[in-house]
Amino acid sequence: MPGREVSAHGSLAEVARRVPKGIICLLSALRYHGLTTQAPFEVWLAIENKALAPKLEYPPLRIVRFSGAALTEGVDEHVVNGVTIRITGVAKTVADCFKYRNKIGLDVALEALCDAWHEKRMTSDEIWRYAKVCRVANVMRPYLEYLTV
Repeated sequence: MPGREVSAHGSLAEVARRVPKGIICLLSALRYHGLTTQAPFEVWLAIENKALAPKLEYPPLRIVRFSGAALTEGVDEHVVNGVTIRITGVAKTVADCFKYRNKIGLDVALEALCDAWHEKRMTSDEIWRYAKVCRVANVMRPYLEYLTV
């Protein structure tokens, strides 16, 4: 169904039901956490590096591949429409946005960082931890230093 926002919680539950090892991430996680004005038309889903990409007709998926700690750390579970969804937490999502800034835009990553920081949705220790896990600590350092001054 082109042109329709698919990140509504029902679509997340549907993806989680059909791809139980997948992790909702990036723009879809930002939307779930209320940290973006973006309305993604795909469900962003992290899967293990060597896993086969799931094929769903609907909702459309945007697959990203993670491995090691980047895949396993910072993942929360929530129940949506009776389905347990695995989704990146606030600090991990923000760090992921910096890692994928070339795909989603630096402006989106900065908006998420500022909103999460000002709304006290993450601590300095949490964001630094996930910045290191995602290997973007050097990229994020000037922005984090600006926020913590």
